Amino acid sequence: MTARIDSLWLYEPGLQAAFDAIERDGDSVRVVGGAVRNTLMGLPVTDIDIATDAIPDNVIARAEAAGLKAVATGYEHGTITVVSHGTAYEVTTLREDVETHGRSATVRFGRDWQRDAERRDFTMNALYAARDGTVLDPVGGLPDLAARHVRFIGDAHRRIREDYLRILRFFRFHAQYGKGPLDAGGRAAATELKGGISGLSAERIGMEIRKLVVAPRAAETLAEMTEAGVTPLVLATRGGLAPFRALRALDHLAPNTRDPALALAALSDGDAAELDIVADHLRLSNAERRRMKAAFGASCWLAERRAAREPGDDPRLALELLHRFGREAGVDGVLLAWSNSGLGPDDPAFKALLAQALGLDAPVFPLSGRDLTRAGVAAGPEVGRRLALAEERWVASGFALDRTALLDVAVAG
Repeated sequence: MTARIDSLWLYEPGLQAAFDAIERDGDSVRVVGGAVRNTLMGLPVTDIDIATDAIPDNVIARAEAAGLKAVATGYEHGTITVVSHGTAYEVTTLREDVETHGRSATVRFGRDWQRDAERRDFTMNALYAARDGTVLDPVGGLPDLAARHVRFIGDAHRRIREDYLRILRFFRFHAQYGKGPLDAGGRAAATELKGGISGLSAERIGMEIRKLVVAPRAAETLAEMTEAGVTPLVLATRGGLAPFRALRALDHLAPNTRDPALALAALSDGDAAELDIVADHLRLSNAERRRMKAAFGASCWLAERRAAREPGDDPRLALELLHRFGREAGVDGVLLAWSNSGLGPDDPAFKALLAQALGLDAPVFPLSGRDLTRAGVAAGPEVGRRLALAEERWVASGFALDRTALLDVAVAG
């Protein structure tokens, strides 16, 4: 099977300048991996990686001679970042593994494109494109790409032992690009060697899981991971597959469902302490942890209010939700509560509540402490107590009380 790509990114001045600088003195340059794969699949290309048989020192020298910036970001592994026309390209010299350690490898540089391809993970990632768009396929990636079949190059056990993160990449690539069942050989190897995941850093695991949970086939892939015994190793919990599956069924209603933090909150299927376990285990950022907990808090509040049984055309519940939690956490809370409710994606009450949470503006409490002191209330804790009382009455009124009425409530105490 042969292929050729003819995409605009191939003719970008920055990439052409990089080719011009490095491809000389008998050395070759080709685009490799995701840019080629995604172009052939009709998917967006976010970054462009380059492979070459030029040694790293020559890459640096030639780039700088051409007026390009060269940064030795991964020199020991043969990777030089070349900045051309404002775009950064990772340029990596062809490699052969000398020794593998389960998390990294000792490599030597080479000139053999076949051997470079054979050390990569999946056949669909070992596709190279010359500057004229001709695709080179040393390991049979094109048929797998056409079939949307994620398959390890060569022996799956060997590829995984080279880097145990490839277990998670196997499932993640299937969730993102796969069609049909998982590759049987890859699944068997991943199941057998899953214990190697324990030697990976939490940061590397977290990066893969963030991408996996928002992939198109995440729900069914996570079910496969759970059956294989992989999910508890990466989440420190078995995971709530039913709520997660329900959340992803709402993808067409709100973009929030495709945020990793909300997806992980649904997958945790537990209390706030379990959210902390997942966040710690994946080394999530403080912002991601806060979003998970805010979504959980809003969903619990909604559950207590029996949100699914509220009249769908009454906006008071949504207004109070927005007032208490804000837009992002409010919408997240609706989606999470809906996912945990057991009700389907066509439930009219939740649909109406979500539309209100997305479309209404959060009510703004019209009083401040200065209003009270100007009205004669002594400054101090009493101001806060009276403001809280007025706000409670305001919420109970469905936000109907105006500033004058609220000031009367606060002054009366």
